[in-house]
Amino acid sequence: MGSFQEELKEVPGIKFVDHVAIAVKQGELDGQVKAYEMIGFREIHREEVLGNDQVREALLEIGSGPNLIQLLEPLNADSPVQKLIERNGGRGGFAHVAFRVESASRAFDAMKASGFQIIDQAPRKGSRGTTVFFVHPKSRADNPFGFLIEIVEDPESK
Repeated sequence: MGSFQEELKEVPGIKFVDHVAIAVKQGELDGQVKAYEMIGFREIHREEVLGNDQVREALLEIGSGPNLIQLLEPLNADSPVQKLIERNGGRGGFAHVAFRVESASRAFDAMKASGFQIIDQAPRKGSRGTTVFFVHPKSRADNPFGFLIEIVEDPESK
């Protein structure tokens, strides 16, 4: 068994929590943003993400730290976020945790080689110019995380 430092070299470059994503029902995004603003958050980005995602997102920050809250509103019935809301009895709530990495492609290769079940076929374009991929909640049969994970590379932070 190698040293702790040697083992850390095998980690796929996770630096910190980029964001926690919260699903909100259609028509509730603006109200949710206002509620977060009442406790000190500020909206820093809003975007419609089409393709397979089909969501409107709002990113909120508190203070000057790198950790964000992402609110996700489904654009239609085909949105995975809408399906999450339906599984949750029609309520919004926790959607996923996103971890920031230096390189999405290196993280993808390292996690795939370690046997993680990755949803995307390869890293892909995310919102705000990021590169992302998603890891399945049952990512490892031996020790599943139990929640969806997003891996995020932000070119702005390099």
